[in-house]
Amino acid sequence: MKSLLLTALLASCACPAQAAALPRIDGATLLEQIGTLASDEFEGRAPGTQGEALTIDYLQQQFKKLGLEPGNPDGSYLQAVPLVGISSHPTLSYGGKQLKFGDDYVAWTARAQPTVEVNDSELVFVGYGVQAPEFKWDDYKGADLKGKTLVMLINDPPLPDPKAFAGPAVSWYGRWNYKFEIAARLGAAAALIVHETKAAGYPYETVLNGWGRENFALKSKTPEPYLPAIAGWLQHERACELLQAAGLDFKTLKQRAASRDFKPIPLGIKLSLSTVNATRELVSHNVVGRIPGSDPQLKNEVVVYSAHWDHFGIDETLPGPRTQQIFHGAVDNASGVAALLQIARAYKELPVAPKRTILFVATTAEERGLLGAQYYVRHPLYPIARTVLNININGLNLWGRTREVDLSGMGKSSADEIVTALAARQGRVVKADNNGSYYRGDQLEFARAGVPTIYLRSSAAKTMHYIANQYHTVNDVVQANWNTGGAVEDLNLLFQAGYQAAQAKDTPKWKDGAEFQRR
Repeated sequence: MKSLLLTALLASCACPAQAAALPRIDGATLLEQIGTLASDEFEGRAPGTQGEALTIDYLQQQFKKLGLEPGNPDGSYLQAVPLVGISSHPTLSYGGKQLKFGDDYVAWTARAQPTVEVNDSELVFVGYGVQAPEFKWDDYKGADLKGKTLVMLINDPPLPDPKAFAGPAVSWYGRWNYKFEIAARLGAAAALIVHETKAAGYPYETVLNGWGRENFALKSKTPEPYLPAIAGWLQHERACELLQAAGLDFKTLKQRAASRDFKPIPLGIKLSLSTVNATRELVSHNVVGRIPGSDPQLKNEVVVYSAHWDHFGIDETLPGPRTQQIFHGAVDNASGVAALLQIARAYKELPVAPKRTILFVATTAEERGLLGAQYYVRHPLYPIARTVLNININGLNLWGRTREVDLSGMGKSSADEIVTALAARQGRVVKADNNGSYYRGDQLEFARAGVPTIYLRSSAAKTMHYIANQYHTVNDVVQANWNTGGAVEDLNLLFQAGYQAAQAKDTPKWKDGAEFQRR
């Protein structure tokens, strides 16, 4: 496969001297790197395993080969991320009925304790579990929920007002991480989200594969503030049965929850939910390389490209040969890491480095709660206040070129204008990605720290088949029919977007009203 040029670079800068050295994205090398990272040898790249050791060694070698400087000021390519691995064995019962872990529900804890128990906790249905004063919405109405277990719906309330929440898109309030966080803030002992495939954006199998085995938390002396003692999901049919036991109908309750007048509904049922935990401490790693800026003043400011290297490792309980027990994570996210390497190569081919520093961060434990990115923004290697943009890559379009560019988080910052202009030069148009993916990747942690972001998604029609059949399963493997044309075009755009942000006098800014706007 021939290398493809990043064709629009000269249009984005007034640097005629660069005409002799156009950077390139090499589609063949991209596929080769995806194949390496998603091979059986790398064992699904789980943190704290031999798969991690192979992955971070490979990335360090690639960074050195490209000529990237060590990104850690200590002179290394690694940022240690202290984690606690927690393998929970939960039990859940109510009214004399015991549910089956995995088939009926998934539950876990981020507390590194031998046992975590929630006994005889009153169940309360809290609708969508949203408290959004800017939209005059409060599902809680001042109810005392301390020590109780909340049952809640995924996604945003389905209001006809296009200005409410994110309109047709999923907002921060619709995401599971927001719902668990507010439950913890209100003092709930546990929170259970009812899983519905269409509303969640992924099947129940994704939930089970994501949270049904060993989970991780950042090592800390205090409980994780983003989660209640126990968090979990209820399979839809089991949730309906639970509500029937309370003399209530799921569909009717869901209709009631779509009103601003909704108030929490005690179910008159007490639930016991406990976990017996096996814990281990481990040190995982972000892998970090950099290209120092060429401007004496602006080199102290940073554009960060990120992509997570981790996936789910091996599940030896699955049937079949070993290769069918490995979560290879080819699209998610061997492709993003390979993209990171290709963009780094493009920057190194420039005759003059950009004015601002370019940082490449391959994060750990994204699949376990964005933990590598979360640790980076809490312990930044370069000041967050001087980080002007994050460009995150989580899955590439490997199904051919597209007319549309799906921009996740569109409308939040002026970085939209960079993407729109560059897409137009490619003969493409930008549209908003509406499935809530903005709140599911590492860009969220940078955004919450106040850094504007760019995050592209693949064409919705092609992505839906992947999510339904391969996403977070052992089927996410390299495919013989992949076409890198779309990926190369997207990486062209992302390279130029970062380059413009690194060169421009004015850096991307949050738009008024964006929930992550720096105060």
